[in-house]
Amino acid sequence: MSDKRVVVTGLGVFSPIGNTVSEAWENAVAGNSGIVRLSMIDPEPFTSQVAGQVKDFDPVELLGPRNARRNDRYTQLAMAAAEQAWADSGLSEASVDPERVGVIIGSGVGGMDTFEKQHNIAMNRGPGRISSLFVPMMISNMAAGQVAIDLNAKGPNFATVTACASSSHAIASSVDAIRLGRAEVMVTGGSEAPLTMMSVGGFCSMKALCTTFNDQPWKASRPFDRDRSGFVIAEGACIIVLEELSHAEARGAHIFAEISGIGMSCDAHHITAPAPGGEGCARAIRMAMDDAGMAVSDIDYVNAHGTSTQLNDINETDAIKVALGNHAKKIMVSSTKSTHGHMLGATGAMEIMLTSLALKNGLVPPTSTLENPGEGCDLDYVPKTAREADIQCALSSSLGFGGHNVCIALRKYKGDS
Repeated sequence: MSDKRVVVTGLGVFSPIGNTVSEAWENAVAGNSGIVRLSMIDPEPFTSQVAGQVKDFDPVELLGPRNARRNDRYTQLAMAAAEQAWADSGLSEASVDPERVGVIIGSGVGGMDTFEKQHNIAMNRGPGRISSLFVPMMISNMAAGQVAIDLNAKGPNFATVTACASSSHAIASSVDAIRLGRAEVMVTGGSEAPLTMMSVGGFCSMKALCTTFNDQPWKASRPFDRDRSGFVIAEGACIIVLEELSHAEARGAHIFAEISGIGMSCDAHHITAPAPGGEGCARAIRMAMDDAGMAVSDIDYVNAHGTSTQLNDINETDAIKVALGNHAKKIMVSSTKSTHGHMLGATGAMEIMLTSLALKNGLVPPTSTLENPGEGCDLDYVPKTAREADIQCALSSSLGFGGHNVCIALRKYKGDS
C-alpha cells in the first residue's frame, strides 16, 4: 500500500433525485423515487416505459450558449456537476498547481444522442451535412476533456469505458494517480445520457429493463425484491473531488470520507451475465479490503450495485457472502438504485458519493422499494427506511457488462469534529 492517503473533498451531482448534493442525499435517505414515466422520447414503442430523468436541467443557463451548443448532453451534465464539485471543494486555480490536478471521467455510452441525431441527418440529407462537431460531441472522452478545459486541469486526463463500472474505474484510477504522486487533486466520476431510442430500444431487446411497473414508475426499481424484473435506465452525472490527505488538511478542506482501498477484477465468463456465485465480484471486494487494510469484521455497510435484475441481485448477494463469510449476516446492505435508477456509467460515482455521506452523517440509505426479498436474497438490505448507524468502514461495488468488477473501500474520516 502507498503511504499517501486519499480523501473526498468535493461533491457535485445532477441526478433523477436531485441537482444538488443536499437534495440528492435527502431524497435517497427519505426513499423518494426520481423514477418517472419516460418523456424525453416517446415511450409507447418500448416494452419498458419508465426512466430516471434529470429534471430542470438548463445547459444554456448553467454553461452558456456556446458550451450548450457544442457538447452532447452527457458532457453538459458532467461539466455542470464538475463545476458544482469544484466549488464545493473550496479549491481554485490560485490555490493549486494546475499541473497537479487531473481529470478522469467515465461513461458507458458517451454521446449517444449526438450519434443518433447525426446519423439521421446523414441518412436523410447526405453525409456532407454531418456536423463538424459530430466526433468531438460523440466520443466518450470528451467529458473529461471539457472538464479539464473548464478547470484548467493539466494533470492526468482520460476516460474509462467499462459499461456500468465506468465511474468506479475512474475513481479507482484517480486514487492510483494520487498514490503514485502523479497528482495531488483528481476530479473524477461519471456521466451518462442514455435516454435515446437506440439505448432504450437496445436494452429492451436484451430484456434487461423493467417492464412490469410502467403505470407505477416509483415501484419499478426493486433491488433484491421477489418482484424485480429488470433495471430502470437513468441518466445523470456525479463528480467527486479527490485529494491527497496532507494537501487537503493543509488548506483546511472539508473532508467527507477517506477512500482507503480499491479492488478490480474480471469475471472472464460472459459478455452480460455475472460469474456464477459472484466469484468475480467477491475477488474485487477482497482486493479492496486488503488494499485498505480492513478485516472482514471491520465492514459495517455495503452499498451494493443492486440493479433489480434477477441475475445481478442473487449473484451479488452470493459475492458478499463469499467475501465476508459469516460476517455478511451482521452488516447492512442497500441499493440506492431503488430511488435513482441505474445511471449506467455514472452510477458507481453516485453510489460512492452516497456512501461517503452515509459515513459522514451516520445514516444508511434504504433499499426503498424492498417489500418481499427474493429467493436467495437473505441479507439485511435496510428495507424501506433509512437507518441511523455509526458506520466506520463501508464498501461500494459496481459491476459492468463484459465482466468488469470494481469495489471501493471507504472509511469515516477520523478528523471529523
